[in-house]
Amino acid sequence: MAQCVQSVQELIPDSFVPCVAALCSDEAERLTRLNHLSFAELLKPFSRLTSEVHMRDPNNQLHVIKNLKIAVSNIITQPPQPGAIRKLLNDVVSGSQPAEGLVANVITAGDYDLNISATTPWFESYRETFLQSMPASDHEFLNHYLACMLVASSSEAEPVEQFSKLSQEQHRIQHNSDYSYPKWFIPNTLKYYVLLHDVSAGDEQRAESIYEEMKQKYGTQGCYLLKINSRTSNRASDEQIPDPWSQYLQKNSIQNQESYEDGPCTITSNKSSDSNLLSLDGLDNEVKVDGLPNNFRAHPLQLDSSSDPSNSIDGPDHVKSASSLHETKKANTGIIHGACLTLTDHDRIRQFIQEFTFRGLLPHIEKTIRQLNDQLISRKGLSRSLFSATKKWFSGSKVPEKSINELKNTSGLLYPPEAPELQIRKMADLCFLVQHYDLAYSCYHTAKKDFLNDQAMLYAAGALEMAAVSAFLQPGAPRPYPAHYMDTAIQTYRDICKNMVLAERCVLLSAEILKSQSKYSEAAALLIRLTSEDSDLRSALLLEQAAHCFINMKSPMVRKYAFHMILAGHRFSKAGQKKHALRCYCQAMQVYKGKGWSLAEDHINFTIGRQSYTLRQLDNAVSAFRHILINESKQSAAQQGAFLREYLYVYKNVSQLSPDGPLPQLPLPYINSSATRVFFGHDRRPADGEKQAATHVSLDQEYDSESSQQWRELEEQVVAVVNRGVIPSSFHPTQYCLNSYSDNSRFPLAVVEEPVTVEVAFRNPLKVPLLLTDLSLLWKFQPKDSSGKDNEEVKELVTGEPEMIGTEVISEFLINSEESKVARLKLFPHHIGELHILGVVYNLGTIQGCVTVDGIDALPRCHTGKHSLSMSVRGRQDLEIQGPRLNNTKEEKTSIKYGPDRRLDPIITEEMPLLEVFFIHFPTGLLCGEIRKAYVEFVNVSKCPLTGLKVVSKRPEFFTFGGNTAVLTPLSPSASENCSAYKTVVTDSTSVCTALISSASSVDFGIGIGSQPEVIPVPLPDTVLLPGASVQLPMWLRGPDEEGVHEINFLFYYESVKKQPKIRHRILRHTAVICTSRSLNVRATVCRSNSLEDEEGRGGNMLVFVDVENTNTSEAGVKEFHIVQVSSSSKHWKLQKSVNLSENKDAKLASREKGKFCFKAIRCKEKEVATQFSEKYTFADIIFGNEQIISSASPCADFFYRSLSSELKKPQAQPSVHAEKQSIEDAVRLIQKCSEVDLNIVVLWKAYVVEDSKQLILEGQHHVILHTIGKEAFSCPQKQEPPEMELLKFFRPENTTVPLRPSVEQLSNLIKMSLHYPESFNHPFHQKSLCLVPVTLLLSNCSKADVDVIVDLRHKTTSPEALEIHGSFTWLGQTQYKLQLKSQEIHSLQLKACFVHTGVYNLGTPRVFAKLSDQVTVFETSQQNSMPALIIINNV
Repeated sequence: MAQCVQSVQELIPDSFVPCVAALCSDEAERLTRLNHLSFAELLKPFSRLTSEVHMRDPNNQLHVIKNLKIAVSNIITQPPQPGAIRKLLNDVVSGSQPAEGLVANVITAGDYDLNISATTPWFESYRETFLQSMPASDHEFLNHYLACMLVASSSEAEPVEQFSKLSQEQHRIQHNSDYSYPKWFIPNTLKYYVLLHDVSAGDEQRAESIYEEMKQKYGTQGCYLLKINSRTSNRASDEQIPDPWSQYLQKNSIQNQESYEDGPCTITSNKSSDSNLLSLDGLDNEVKVDGLPNNFRAHPLQLDSSSDPSNSIDGPDHVKSASSLHETKKANTGIIHGACLTLTDHDRIRQFIQEFTFRGLLPHIEKTIRQLNDQLISRKGLSRSLFSATKKWFSGSKVPEKSINELKNTSGLLYPPEAPELQIRKMADLCFLVQHYDLAYSCYHTAKKDFLNDQAMLYAAGALEMAAVSAFLQPGAPRPYPAHYMDTAIQTYRDICKNMVLAERCVLLSAEILKSQSKYSEAAALLIRLTSEDSDLRSALLLEQAAHCFINMKSPMVRKYAFHMILAGHRFSKAGQKKHALRCYCQAMQVYKGKGWSLAEDHINFTIGRQSYTLRQLDNAVSAFRHILINESKQSAAQQGAFLREYLYVYKNVSQLSPDGPLPQLPLPYINSSATRVFFGHDRRPADGEKQAATHVSLDQEYDSESSQQWRELEEQVVAVVNRGVIPSSFHPTQYCLNSYSDNSRFPLAVVEEPVTVEVAFRNPLKVPLLLTDLSLLWKFQPKDSSGKDNEEVKELVTGEPEMIGTEVISEFLINSEESKVARLKLFPHHIGELHILGVVYNLGTIQGCVTVDGIDALPRCHTGKHSLSMSVRGRQDLEIQGPRLNNTKEEKTSIKYGPDRRLDPIITEEMPLLEVFFIHFPTGLLCGEIRKAYVEFVNVSKCPLTGLKVVSKRPEFFTFGGNTAVLTPLSPSASENCSAYKTVVTDSTSVCTALISSASSVDFGIGIGSQPEVIPVPLPDTVLLPGASVQLPMWLRGPDEEGVHEINFLFYYESVKKQPKIRHRILRHTAVICTSRSLNVRATVCRSNSLEDEEGRGGNMLVFVDVENTNTSEAGVKEFHIVQVSSSSKHWKLQKSVNLSENKDAKLASREKGKFCFKAIRCKEKEVATQFSEKYTFADIIFGNEQIISSASPCADFFYRSLSSELKKPQAQPSVHAEKQSIEDAVRLIQKCSEVDLNIVVLWKAYVVEDSKQLILEGQHHVILHTIGKEAFSCPQKQEPPEMELLKFFRPENTTVPLRPSVEQLSNLIKMSLHYPESFNHPFHQKSLCLVPVTLLLSNCSKADVDVIVDLRHKTTSPEALEIHGSFTWLGQTQYKLQLKSQEIHSLQLKACFVHTGVYNLGTPRVFAKLSDQVTVFETSQQNSMPALIIINNV
């Protein structure tokens, strides 16, 4: 139970006090009424004695009574009505509320920290009023009248006669059978005669003489002269007299059985009276905490006084009762009690009570106890002994405690008033009232046995109850508290006597006693036992106290506390105590909150919302309903719908109270702020027939960090080119779409007249659909004039100023149950300035029910506007985005700091040009290497001219706009065969196998020294595109060499003609997706030709072998490929002729066929040879058809140069060398140069494709770049085979550096050796046995340095195969020659070979050793002869 102001040792004596009746004459009543008080009310504040009282018990022992209090009340002859008592108790509870400034106790139990009000003043007020308003009953005498004050006024004509009348009246009421109420303790009630004298108006002499007469008649012990009204009421304003009555009479405004409100005056006087009482009377604190018991025999509608001590202390600020009457309030606040009384009068009243108690009441009680005791002793003789003998005879010496169920229902048994059993009970009650608990206990115990024997269960229960209380209150506690007595009493009252009022009294007393002994568990069980359906108020209060028991236990039972608080709140609600119900639910909420008990939380929040709404605490109601909706609810859809409707209803009422106030924040739907995306610019146009708009950036694209990095690099590349190779420090990558991955630390720039789209991510957590209507963005705009200065006014408008910012409104936006959905909301800025997007504003509602069509549920459609809104409220939600966590400095790392996120705060800048790009006839599928012509249309859709248009791509080899000069770029030729994309010339058939020569510079194709081949200027006419103008340009595409799907990114860069300070340039992105399928695979090798014929000048010639394989598997409907032309392009070499033996002019390749070609290549003539740094290439075309494709023109040369530049970009492995090795390195470089060749082969083809029974001709080209003699090169990159797993080897790294040596292949190309001899030689062996054949050995130095050569003719081979081939021939003459060859010198040696047999011989046995002249002996190695030189020796 909660803490109480009074201890149980103070509470029980204050609840059972001697009762005194007051019977006043009309005149006496008038005198007291001058103070707005009745006589009984006048005495109430002074009814506690200020000193100890003594009396003697029947054994003549002195007995001390402390803090005795008496209860004086007017005689009312009607018992109170149960309904009236219920109303009174209800009002007492509703009138007592927790103080607003009250500090709650914080109880920590486990992981709970609970704020709990330590005291429950409403319960104490209820208990006090309940105990005081109990009607008197016949089975106990505790609240029967012991005495009667007869009060008359000294101003009456015949006061003594008046006393006689009053005495007769009292006698008639007590002894006449017409009056069953009130109840009197004993027949000869003490009568005490009080003469009231009005000091200010009466005659004091007369009063004194009448008092003397009274003393003569009634004795000094039986009468008293009480002087009051020492001043007139109109002098009340002169001095402030305390009002001690207010705390006792606060509930007096319940006269009309209406709820009340405490007015401020009452509260003030109440407080002052407390302090003054203390200072005047020097009493203990109990003066203000001990309530006086109410006279429960008062008229039901005029319950005299119900003191509420806790009200005056703990509850000065009462929560206003909902049904209070203003009239009562006004009447109550204007009244000042005791206005005619001075402090001296107060002392006189106090003195009067002392006198009455000392001289009248206590002697009377003492005498009555003695009489009763004597009666009992005298009766104990025969009857008692007989009685006990029969008892022993029938039942043994000890009476067994029978269970209640065994006892007959004899609650109806009534004893006559003179019955000896009742006399014992009377004596016990009298002893109890004067705090003689030992004697009271023994009497109760005796009476209990008698009643049980008679099976008078009501009487027995009363005796058990009081015996238990007496045993507890006995000084020195000789025996433990007999809780089983109380349990039996409660069970009897409740189950047998059906008297819940008495059972409740038992429970209230017993629970207090158990609580004082810290037996909280037993107290809680007791309180819970008495909860029942017959009284909601009682059940609520008892459940609340049980909850407090659970929390006050040694180890607090928090969940039991919360559960019983909920039960109490429910019962309070049923009893109409809305405030208490709300308080209980709020207290319990602390336990259930955040523990995952979502259904319990929902129930509590719903109830709190309902109760708060009923009490017009609308903000609390809104908050509670909000909680139900925003937590992840596990409720059913119907329940959630009900919650939502309730919430909307309450919200609507709140918003109606302040229609002009700020828009409220709505809890639904959820907004994922960090997922908010902002897009600057117009939506992309859809594809229109053959026209396809550039993909650019849109909100439909997913963010991809890799691609965004690629776009950033492309933009940096083009900006660097525009700014002469340097990226300016002010450069930031253009961001059209801002999301949680983009860099949002700077204010984004938006262009005036271009829309700003904000994508808001909504999520509906409920199982019911939400309908948002009139959804739009909420913004604040700070306009600037053209000079850039801020205007003074800052417009912050929800909807307005469309001339500044146009706002798009979505009329209906439906989010289905548990759905996540994005809304795209647009703003149209019409003015430059700073825009701040604050949030969204909308009407939140739910659908009444989906429209049904022919009995089938139609799906709710969002844009029809047919949803019937059940109810909606207008509100807003703010978009607050947390920036990224800062983690740079030490301070940021140690603390949690977040950077700004400014994606919702764009700066609107001046007009900029806006480019749109359309692709016409753009293919989606190509063969590898296929050339296709398309068109690109550039449109300026803004009001500003644009210039400086460039396109940048990571794959420049994919497309070209043609060369820089008009000559190189072909028109669409109609004369040529099949409208080829190439520039062609018809040739005659004679020049079949000879090369046609042309040349071109790579600078013409945008690929010069130091240029960025990826950045390509778009050749706009006049380099400017005017507003509204459009231009179409041809664009050639070449399918990438690898098959598969390729994403190729184009970034178009352009600037405004008028330079803008904030935005320097704009970009447009396009991603082309091309699917390529296999076509041809070209492999080529080049090797030195051994033949020296047709040599023109020095430098030798080479053979080029080209293998072409058709790898297409007819997947694109390709029938066959025709190789129409093979061209070479090089600075130093050119193809001279085809040496194919086949006479077949057409080179056709069906699926999986392979063709071999062999060409002779020669060095270019001096005039054709490019200088080292010029970019002039010689093109040679060998034609297999009857049309020459001019390979040095667009687009053939474009794609060749682009593939060449991408090849050159690939990193070359450069060995690193130390300084001392520099000379060796140079030597190696010279040797390497010998084997290098820069010859590039272009294979041009046509493919015949059948598609939809039509034959199409596709054309294309493949490039092979030959670097090294003897090394095979491929047109498409070869797939690397993954290396096999090897064992891991551990070794110590050697410090010795391996000397740099050229490879064998490189050395073998240093000197070129060729033998000249007749292919066959006839010799008559029968004439001459030795055959001598002259052979010329030609040695040519391929390097640009002097070379020392050693020629060794001795056979030094051991392998048997070599012996067989060499046969048995020998070289005659000198076997070793040493020569020095100058740079590119050719030297011939005349040798003689000697044969002795006919046969075929290999003359290629001379071994050649070479070294560079300026080197020592390094690199000397045998030259590998390229081919066997066979000679046939015939016998003639």
